[in-house]
Amino acid sequence: MRCARCEQPYCPECLREASVGFHCVDCLAGAARQYPAQVGRTVAGAIPVERAIVVPVLIVLNVAVFVWTVVQAGSVAHNSDSAFFESWSLLNEQVFAGEWWRLFTAGFLHFGMIHLAFNMYALWIIGKECELALGRLRFLAVYVVGLLGGSAASLLFGSPYAQVAGASGAVFGLMGGLAVLVYRLRMSPRGVLILIGLNLALSFIVPNISILGHVGGLVTGAALTAALVYAPLRNRNQWQATATIALVALLLLAMAIRATLA
Repeated sequence: MRCARCEQPYCPECLREASVGFHCVDCLAGAARQYPAQVGRTVAGAIPVERAIVVPVLIVLNVAVFVWTVVQAGSVAHNSDSAFFESWSLLNEQVFAGEWWRLFTAGFLHFGMIHLAFNMYALWIIGKECELALGRLRFLAVYVVGLLGGSAASLLFGSPYAQVAGASGAVFGLMGGLAVLVYRLRMSPRGVLILIGLNLALSFIVPNISILGHVGGLVTGAALTAALVYAPLRNRNQWQATATIALVALLLLAMAIRATLA
């Protein structure tokens, strides 16, 4: 028997049935590289995964950091009194003094058990859907960019004396990403929009919540997800890199503007 593509002779065991004739494994591999859309891919162009792994890892990291702050502070309700919390939380004045890591590390701190529980529950429910749809690396990119987007908004428009912490910016980034995914898959957006609306309303009603962090995470997470799922399949890696670089540039711009105004 011969391969219908390269016409080389093969034994029947070495050929695979295709839509037209039989193809050899080499031709099938070449077709997969040339036309990735014909291989099983998610809407973002990632290799499909059967279960979420990044989400539980992120939850474990957040819980571990919370436990450490509780041990240091000697209190569950007042864990923010720990030295570790003080050195990782987002304080604008400290960021402008050179402690840039606070923009990232603040996303793994929480004020008390209720704050942690709400964010981890939302991360578990929303994150699983986003990770399966985006793929692990792209999901992690949206999570981190949402986190940084929330920090950038707090840095640019927030009080220079406020102490900000929590994974809310990253979670809202995933909410924005989920909304984009729903539109891309042509599903009903009602449930996701209600979820986002309720959480935004709570941001204004409940005191001591960083509204800017929530909105900043929502916008940046949605922007990056849109770049991932609406770009042509063959160019999505380039779009992913471009979108990430652009959002990081906005973050640096926010720092520069705030420093100038201060």
